[in-house]
Amino acid sequence: MCHTLLLRRYAPFGLRNRDDAVETMYAIVKTGGKQFKAAKDDILVIEKIEGEAGTAVEFNEVLLVVDGENTQFGAPFLAGTVVKAEIIRQAKAKKINAFNYKPKKNERKRWGHRQPYTHVRVTEIVGA
Repeated sequence: MCHTLLLRRYAPFGLRNRDDAVETMYAIVKTGGKQFKAAKDDILVIEKIEGEAGTAVEFNEVLLVVDGENTQFGAPFLAGTVVKAEIIRQAKAKKINAFNYKPKKNERKRWGHRQPYTHVRVTEIVGA
């Protein structure tokens, strides 16, 4: 797929070429054993964390912060840098069904699993 088509499909309406794009501040955060790119007002779907909708949470394990031309790397984490977010909702993923079957043994086992996850909205990146 050519560059122009990608920009039309994935870029916000006002940003069509790279010259017009304004680099926003973002951070790479580690939570739930995974890493996420978090910018202000982004909505992240992460592994379940405790809390009700509207609860404020903080992510202290910040690996990287990019602010325009400024880039800060942690070793392994940036000290004093926190990404603040707000829980939007708690939910479960689509059900995964599993089935074991052994022929000629009359052995059948069926089970399912729904992975819980949390939607959070990033409110700010502090200390960068």
